[in-house]
Amino acid sequence: MQIVYKSEPQRGLLWQQWLAQHAPDIQLHLWPEIGIAEEVEVLVAWQPPADLMTVFPNLKLLISVGAGADQFDLTQLPASLPVVRMIEPGLTQGMVEYVTFAVLGLHRDMPRYFQQQRAAQWQTHPIKPPAQRRVGVMGLGELGQAAIQQLASLGFDCAGWSRSPRQIPGVQCFAGNHQLADFLARTDILICLLPLTPETRGLLNAQLFAQLPRGASLVQAGRGQQLVQDDLLSALESGQLSAAVLDVTAPEPLPPEHPLWRHPAIWLTPHIASTTQAETALAALLENLRRWERGESLRGVIDRQQGY
Repeated sequence: MQIVYKSEPQRGLLWQQWLAQHAPDIQLHLWPEIGIAEEVEVLVAWQPPADLMTVFPNLKLLISVGAGADQFDLTQLPASLPVVRMIEPGLTQGMVEYVTFAVLGLHRDMPRYFQQQRAAQWQTHPIKPPAQRRVGVMGLGELGQAAIQQLASLGFDCAGWSRSPRQIPGVQCFAGNHQLADFLARTDILICLLPLTPETRGLLNAQLFAQLPRGASLVQAGRGQQLVQDDLLSALESGQLSAAVLDVTAPEPLPPEHPLWRHPAIWLTPHIASTTQAETALAALLENLRRWERGESLRGVIDRQQGY
């Protein structure tokens, strides 16, 4: 099997070396090296080349190295080409860690305490128990479910919202636009883990923020294009939101003069919430490749109609 890898070079080199030793029937080429283009059946990439099917005329499978595939322009890909996102334990664990860190920091008023530190101000504030802090997760896929289960185990009052109905033990689940307002009204800390689709682009806006309880906070680890940045800044200025933790922005990186960098109520990280781990991702990749060889269903196939 001939595969081309087009993403982070160091991870690719590790994969190439391991496959050569343990799965010699799979030959992995590291972009821009592609071997014999006509023999390449699988591309593993974060961003494929623009002229994908010209470069690889016999391509049969496209695999994203990330948890989503919204970086691909699906309209430019053949309808017959399966597109698969990465489902692997390292990605999931990373997101669980990041969301837990962010929620605990917001729950314990850390943005306020860091502002007080810079002002040399020694002042305590009341501490709520987790059961009195209502956390809401938007997006109940693999990452969202794992995150919400961890938060529920810490005692937070958790709810989830998704496009289609889900059931999670011990978690109140909302679904669809008709239940969004009720979900927002009961959410003190809002976590966005939604995929980027036409419906979610610009979703985190003034209208949505206004439906949250006054003083709520935001954790944005979905996609940067979902957040209307000026609306976030206005909501922080008015007190409708008290703080925000942002791991994604549009563009990435932000220009140095952008106000999000220096806002005292914002924690900003450079899209590091969840990254593909070389070892666990390789195991997931190899499992899917073997499934594909056997004609079995693949894990993480993108639904072209939904976009995720």
